Amino acid sequence: NHPATHPTLPRSWRCQPSCHPSYAAQILTLPTILTLGRVAAIPLLVVCWYWRSPWSTPACTAIFVAAALTDWLDGYLARTMKLSSAFGAFLDPVADKLMVSTVLLLLCTAPIAAGPLAGNTWLVPVCAAAITGREITMSALREWAAALGPDARSAVAVSGWGKWKTACQMASLTLLVAAADGGGALGALAGVAGLAGPPRV
Repeated sequence: NHPATHPTLPRSWRCQPSCHPSYAAQILTLPTILTLGRVAAIPLLVVCWYWRSPWSTPACTAIFVAAALTDWLDGYLARTMKLSSAFGAFLDPVADKLMVSTVLLLLCTAPIAAGPLAGNTWLVPVCAAAITGREITMSALREWAAALGPDARSAVAVSGWGKWKTACQMASLTLLVAAADGGGALGALAGVAGLAGPPRV
């Protein structure tokens, strides 16, 4: 007989909900798969960053833009298709922080390559430290609030301002990644606007 239905077997031997196919289907929803895709894209982003090719910067930019779009898309699908899950709610901010932290670390490995601050070596590390410190502090604060109860948890819940912050952060990082090799087309457009000199060759 199957151990999940045999009445004499110890309870610990019986099939738990986690081994049921429907349980896995509830975890691996389409929004969660998109979120896992963002996590899986991080090693690819690092490889493309150190790839010595004219396509390195466009590839990094494309990967980061795709990650930013799926960040919006997985939340939209979870709401509209009613596919929200506790695992997805946990994984989504973790994937965002991993991607943003990785990009910040990569940007810290080289000076700013385009614009009026070209050659600056300290601004990006200072901003990276501030952003990373803020994320760690807010994560710790939310964990503490969760232990205090629903009132404290709601006081530190993500608001509309937090979503705008994330959108601005993603847009800024996209521009920095796109300009990492000196700007290319981005530097040319900035030069036309009078914001930067001509792109480096």
